[in-house]
This record gives sequence, structure tokens and C-alpha cells, in this order.
Amino acid sequence: MTTLAIENGRIFLQINIWEKEHIAAIKQLPGKFWHPDRKHWSLPDTPENRVWAGLVPASPKNDVAPCAIPLATFIEQSISGTPPLPSPIVAVGALPAVQPQTSQKKDSGNAKSDLPATPSSGTVSYLADGRIFYKIEMIRVDQRAAIKSIPDCRWHPGEKIWSVPDMPENRLKIKAIHAGKTALPNSPEVIIVKRHPTDANYIGVDLPLHLLHTHLDTIKNIHGRRWNRELNLWELPYTQLTLRFLNKYLGDQIRWTFQPADNLPERLPETVQKSSVSKKPEIQLARYEEAVTALEQCLRLKRYSHRTIKSYKNSLRAYIRFYDEIKPSQITRKQIDAYINTLVRDKHITESYQNQICCAIKMFYAEVVHQEEKVKGLVQAKKPQKIPQVLTEGEVTRLLRAVDNLKHRTILMVVYSAGLRLGEVVKLRLTDLQFDHHRIFVRDAKGKKDRCTILANKAEMLIQEYMEVYHPVHWLFEGADGGAYNERSVQAIFTSAKERSGINPLATTHTLRHSFATHLLEKGVDLRYIQDLLGHESSKTTEIYTHITKKSWDKIKSPLDDLDI
Repeated sequence: MTTLAIENGRIFLQINIWEKEHIAAIKQLPGKFWHPDRKHWSLPDTPENRVWAGLVPASPKNDVAPCAIPLATFIEQSISGTPPLPSPIVAVGALPAVQPQTSQKKDSGNAKSDLPATPSSGTVSYLADGRIFYKIEMIRVDQRAAIKSIPDCRWHPGEKIWSVPDMPENRLKIKAIHAGKTALPNSPEVIIVKRHPTDANYIGVDLPLHLLHTHLDTIKNIHGRRWNRELNLWELPYTQLTLRFLNKYLGDQIRWTFQPADNLPERLPETVQKSSVSKKPEIQLARYEEAVTALEQCLRLKRYSHRTIKSYKNSLRAYIRFYDEIKPSQITRKQIDAYINTLVRDKHITESYQNQICCAIKMFYAEVVHQEEKVKGLVQAKKPQKIPQVLTEGEVTRLLRAVDNLKHRTILMVVYSAGLRLGEVVKLRLTDLQFDHHRIFVRDAKGKKDRCTILANKAEMLIQEYMEVYHPVHWLFEGADGGAYNERSVQAIFTSAKERSGINPLATTHTLRHSFATHLLEKGVDLRYIQDLLGHESSKTTEIYTHITKKSWDKIKSPLDDLDI
């Protein structure tokens, strides 16, 4: 129980939710009032209530107000040996003054207006039950991180306040937080690595407060790291990969409390890793799902790619579910046209998606149920001639500089330096890197074509540094389980870097491929070579970049400049 103030003839108290006996007792007192907005109780200021609140001993002569001094003064007195302020409960930090009331209000619903203004966050602290209580604004992330590092720190959600044990060293830390500092003077530049108290597959890292701004991003770049709120430390996988990462980037500041084992695994077993991937939503099957299965079998025999099979299956399933009561072989051509018209009119599907649906329906009726006449002449949409998004060289530079993670930066740099598609970069094998010839061999790309593309010197140096730390086994970029990296993860990396760098918000990972081709064309590289590097089957596909490049634009003069006006 804490006395906050005595104002306008009332005593304002704050009672912790675990102090059940005090809550039960104050409910029995006459004139009590609960202020739900500020989580305070108030009582009439009488000698009896002062005795009950513990402000004075059980003597009518000791009728004095509680002591209140600034937090810094209180801590200085505590450290210098000055006798502590009176027990049992002392307010530390002056509460805002309350304007005097013209008339004494009754102890009723209007009593809420007698409550002093809530102390500003981060400016008031007090003692109770052997603990220091301190308010912190939610926006002060640095102060919250600092107080969380104190052992036995507690958050009291009911009162929205933090508390730590009342000890001299904790008073110093509270003073440092109150002064806006994140560390005590002469704090050592040391990061402690110790055994995890409960999980042998992880180690614990104590990152000091004064090193948060310089080393927190480094810790977050370690694969599999997680923050343990209860133990107040970072948990890192106890693997060879983690040790290499720590020694390379934090080697001079690491202090081990134990000798790491020599036979550590390269990565944690799959049974130990906690998957963060949410469950995929269940697919709602069609009544005639066997039609979708038959189409899938046909596409596999034709050796279509996994991505194409998935797209065709989804398109056909949505189509036959639209006419769920009719067998697919009995759907008429008029109904097929009506279905596509509904999607265009109501769902505003794109031209590419419309053509994909038409191809799936054509394949089903021509190859599965042998009703080719039904889909003969099925109208497909005319594709718009759009110019792709392209980043400038300055935007690419800002994008790559915005990525601190070594693995993430390497992925984006390889995509841009070689003009790779998203599915190509995640399927790169170690054997595909031909350092002697400064090129990358791309296997089984779009259209089941292989090709070679260039490997930039800067990308090669970064790959060597990346391999020194991560030691990939088969795939150049491995996921958590040792398999190929996930495409969605690459997209998330690009999106995060795009937001931090402030480049074109419409850009995607594929924009790096477009930028690669455009920048080569602007530098005078022949269009035929660019076609080979990109793996385009037709030169017309590559010619689209001639509409983007700004090469020789400075030599073109508008006819307006020749007018005598």
C-alpha cells in the first residue's frame, strides 16, 4: 500500500492487487472512494484514517503530512548514508499541485474530481514492501529495456508501473534511468556468454544496456535467436554456426563462463527447432474433386513445373466449384463464358490471371475429358504492354546498404549482380558458383532452360565472407532445416530493406532483375548479350528494356526548344 498524496481533505492511496487484506479493509471504511481511471483509492483526511494508512503512529499528536522529495535527492541521501525516509511507505518525487477548490465537495460521485493529476511517466518513484516502484512511458523503449535488465524486475499491469528490489545498486540504476542514461559510468565493454539454465540446446547471452545500440542488431542477426523475458537474456542455438558468428563479429568482447564443446552440431536438429511458420489454411475441395486430380495427373505426365501445376489446379477447382451441382463434363460453352465474364466484371481479375484460367480450362476439356470442341476459340485477354519498374543505381545502393544481416545482404546482392529470378536464387547450389570464370550456372530455370550469368567481383567477395561464417553444405542459401531457402523469406528481406532505405515503394524482388538488365543496357552492353544473361527465349522480351533505358536521352532535344517564343 502506497500513500500518494494528501490533497483537499482526502488521502490518496495506491494498493497493489496482491494486497488482498488492505483492499478488503479499505472497503469497510466510511467515506472511501475508488477512482477507476487512475487506479487509486481515496479516504477522508482524518486522524483515524492517517493511522490506518500508516502515515503516523497511533497517536493523535503526530498529525503530519507525508514526506515527498525529488527522486535524485532521495537516491543521493540513500547512497551517502543519510537515514532513509520514514517507513512504512514514502512518496518519492513531488506530485503536481492541485488547484484549490472553492467549496468542499462531498464524498460521493464528485470525489473523483478531487484526485490530483496523474504523475507524469518517468518522473515519480516510491518505495513499498522493500521495492522501488518507477513509472515509465510506453514510448521510452530505452528506459524499459534498461529496467528490464535489473534482476527480479516486475511489471504490475494493474497499476502500470515497474518495480525492482530496494538495494543500493538498484537505486543507482534507477537514478541513471531517471537521468536518461542507459549505463553506469565506467561500465565494462563485455558481453557474457553462459550456459542456459534449463535448455542444453541453447546458450545465454547477457547484453549490457550500454551496448544495446551497437550490438543488438548483431545479436538479432544470429539465426534462431530468441529473447527470454523470464530469464532476461538472449537465447542462442548452441551450434558451430553460432560460435563462428560470435567469434567473428563479437570476438573481442565475448567473455565465456564455460569452455564450448568441440563436437557441437552445425545446426540444431529439426525436432528441437521451433517452427514460426503458421499453418496453411485448408483447401476447400470441390464436389467433383476427381476432375482436379485427373488434370494434375495429366500435367505431371507432360512434365509441367510444380508452380504451373499448382496454379492450374487452383484455377480449375474454383471453376468447377462455381458450378458445384453440375458435372464438369456437362458444363456448356455458354456457362464457361459466363464464368469468365463474372470474374472480369465482379472480381476485376487481371489479364494474366484470366489467361491462366482459360489455359487450365482448355487443358482439362482437351486432354482430360476429350471435349476439345467445347473450348475451341475460347477468348483470351490481350496483355497490356507495361513497362516494368526499375530502380536507379542510387536506389540499389541505398537498398543494399540498408541490410545489416550478412546472409540477407548476400542474397539481394546476388539477385541484382546476376539478374536472377526469385526461384533461381533460392535454388543455387554451391557447385553452381564458378569462381574461376566469374559466373553463375543457373539450372532448370523458367522454361526448363539452363544458362550462365555473370558473378560480380563484389558479390564474389561477399559470398566468400558469407560461406566462412555459415558453412553451407549443399544449397548456397540454406533454410533453418538445411534445405533450400524459402522464397517468401527472400521477399520479406527485400520488403524490410525497401522500407528502411525509402526507395520506390512499388518495387519487388523481381525489380532487381529488371534493374540489372536496364543498367547493363545503359552502359552500352549489346542487347543480345543481355538476352543470354537473362535467359529470354525471344529477343522481343528483352527489347522491352529499350523503352526504359535513358541512354543518350541527354542528346535528344524537344522541338519546343527550337520555337521562337
